[in-house]
Amino acid sequence: MPFLTLIRRFVPPYKGLMALNILFNLLSTILSLFSFAAIIPVLRILFGLTAVDAQYTDLASVSGIQETMAALRSNLYCMLNEQIAIHGSSFILLQLGLFLVIMTGLKCGAAWLANYYMVPIRTGVLRDLRQQLYDKVLSLPMGYFTEARRGDVISRMTNDVGEVEGSIMSALDILFKDPVMILVYLITLIVISWQLTVFVLLLMPVAIFFIGRIGRSLKRASNKGQEQNAEILSSIDETLLGLRVVKGFNAQHKLRERFNTLINATRATFNRINRRYYLAHPLSEFLGTTLIAIILWFGGLLILSDHATIDASTFIYYLVIFYSIINPAKDLSRASYGIRRGMASLERIDKILNTQSNIPEPEHPAHLTQDTFREGLAFEHVHFSYQPDREVLTDICLQIPKGKTIALVGQSGSGKTTMTDLVPRFYDPDQGAVTLDGTDIRAFSTHDLRALMGIVCQEPVLFNDTVYNNITFGVDTTQPAPNGLSWPEAVEQAARIANAHEFIAQMPEGYETNIGDRGSRLSGGQRQRLSIARAILKNPPILILDEATSALDTESERLVQEALEHLMKERTTLVVAHRLSTIKHADLICVMHEGRIVERGTHDDLYALGGYYTKLVDMQK
Repeated sequence: MPFLTLIRRFVPPYKGLMALNILFNLLSTILSLFSFAAIIPVLRILFGLTAVDAQYTDLASVSGIQETMAALRSNLYCMLNEQIAIHGSSFILLQLGLFLVIMTGLKCGAAWLANYYMVPIRTGVLRDLRQQLYDKVLSLPMGYFTEARRGDVISRMTNDVGEVEGSIMSALDILFKDPVMILVYLITLIVISWQLTVFVLLLMPVAIFFIGRIGRSLKRASNKGQEQNAEILSSIDETLLGLRVVKGFNAQHKLRERFNTLINATRATFNRINRRYYLAHPLSEFLGTTLIAIILWFGGLLILSDHATIDASTFIYYLVIFYSIINPAKDLSRASYGIRRGMASLERIDKILNTQSNIPEPEHPAHLTQDTFREGLAFEHVHFSYQPDREVLTDICLQIPKGKTIALVGQSGSGKTTMTDLVPRFYDPDQGAVTLDGTDIRAFSTHDLRALMGIVCQEPVLFNDTVYNNITFGVDTTQPAPNGLSWPEAVEQAARIANAHEFIAQMPEGYETNIGDRGSRLSGGQRQRLSIARAILKNPPILILDEATSALDTESERLVQEALEHLMKERTTLVVAHRLSTIKHADLICVMHEGRIVERGTHDDLYALGGYYTKLVDMQK
């Protein structure tokens, strides 16, 4: 059952709060029964039935629920008759009214306390789900995001989580409260008249059947609707990222038509979903009214029979309690629909949460620190493919000695960036191994391995935060700063080495200036120098530079190249180069072609060969 599954999954951390919620719901329901019970004597007074022949009965002399209830009722009538004889009917009506007000006040207070303890369960479960989803996204390998659409992932983290909040969490609130009310009311109905209650229960499966059929179809439609929402979000994401190209090619009409098709299809789906959802209330109300009519008929037969098991005033009390079941029953039907809608979203969320990483962590990782890194890196007969039928790297063998700079050059698609992605284990090779000091890097934890590395990409990745926080992003500022400096001093030192301090100092708030979304308030060269400053502050022994200057103008390239030369000193560096002038002094240049290293050597040696490298250099002259 979805309800039990949700309870087992989400509620265990909040068992204490759940127990208090159920306790106060139970108390609220019991108090409501006492308040309803005041109806019987009020009716007897109004209809002049208080002169009933009643005698006190010793409760110790009776056994069984029916006999005990009859004795309690008889004793109550005796006490009521005595009080009316002493004080009069008007005074007793006033006392019964006060009793009703007091019991209702206590009932409302208990209901508020039940909701009071439900609130932290709802918000806590939602927080846990969001945290689990975010943690999972952070832990997923890069390969997952090459196959999954970014808009779909964002949709699952926003729209689907929002649907869980609006549907399942609201339903859980109802499911903790209404079953308790229905159970207590049902037991009371059985005590009052088991014959009438059995008759009612025989009619209930018919109502449940109709409600269940609508709920099952609702889940299927909800799943489709969330998938369409994901397509809309993907379309918006692509449009915003490619807006310059869209306008440059006058393609607005093409995207407008595609988006219009998406939103119309989504509208049609959610029309069907919401129409079925809103059918829950009127359908359950109609079925409830039908049941009331049938009960009136059957109850009338019991009252008018020669051997009546229930009198008129008690029957009215029975109807009041039964009608009190209808509202929680309707809420339960709505909750059932809500759960089915929410379960569709939860299944989409679970597809992320249950994704297994293809970059497994070793059970017993080998020890790795900057001090233990001594010899260098190596690619040993590495093969790799993103898709089974197309190999991107073929039999790569390469030694990268510690402290040396190795450059990778070649045409786009030759496998240069893929090689650099294998070093920090963004991907694992299909065959062969990448080793560090002779040990397969898969034997180290990814955290320890990546702690040795600094990465500077062609497109610098910056965050909507201050300059200071972007530079310190890769270090733990709770630990002492290097070289006996304070962290602000260390950050400024890194920025100076990266040729970034001058433009940072001219900003309105200096290092505390917010740089905007993805560094939008900075130029391309400034963004790149900030990313270099971040790598300098981390002070990694292994450096990966992926075409770090290819997108810059001449002046920015000169400043960035100077910063890179400072960064590369005495570090093991793997450089992907687009502009060959920037890697002339590399210790070794490897020329990539269709996933293989076809040439290797120094700049002068390779140029003298007159092969691939010579053609690449001549093309850039």
